[in-house]
Amino acid sequence: MTIQDFQVGDRDLSDAVLAEYLQSEAITSGGQNAIAVDTETMGLLPQRDRLCLIQLCNPEGKVTAIRIAKGQTQAPNLKKLLEATNVLKVFHFARFDVATLRHHLGIHVQPIFCTKIASKLARTYTNRHGLKDLVHELEQVELDKSSQSSDWGNAANLTEAQLSYAANDVRYLLSAQQKLVEMLKREERWELAQECFQVLPTIVSLDLLQFKDLFEH
Repeated sequence: MTIQDFQVGDRDLSDAVLAEYLQSEAITSGGQNAIAVDTETMGLLPQRDRLCLIQLCNPEGKVTAIRIAKGQTQAPNLKKLLEATNVLKVFHFARFDVATLRHHLGIHVQPIFCTKIASKLARTYTNRHGLKDLVHELEQVELDKSSQSSDWGNAANLTEAQLSYAANDVRYLLSAQQKLVEMLKREERWELAQECFQVLPTIVSLDLLQFKDLFEH
């Protein structure tokens, strides 16, 4: 993949791109539109580490990466898309991305599907639930994760390797999600998975308030 294979923008989606994502072909079992979403940040603590990049991919394979400026607190079109109730947002480890989007841009993402939660519920024959392992098994694709820990804050000068990494983090999620739904239904864990996804916003609220082990003895 080269940089030319997808679109890179600044601060927010254009009106035209927003409309395209809102009207993407419905692929989920319930006929719901879906997009894959990922974020790149300067670290793993939303209150400390800034949001640098948001990647999106629709069922037609259109990938868009939006560079978020330092100090930016709003992205109205992204907010419209990520809060649209008729568009399922598919993440891998949604807990982190949803917290980051809420903390930095005030976006309350719904509805949510997390492929990591789905993998843990469906793929109980393994303890390897990272995106690289999941995509390798379900999509027969070997992801290059060498740019995972790199300087995403230098947004104006992201390398081709960084952009390729960012795009691939969303490129295979929707296909993997469909396979996981099939597995969950086969193993009679689909309803349980949906309950987990529905409670994620509450867990994110607890995370942002820095509550830990709230349900432990």
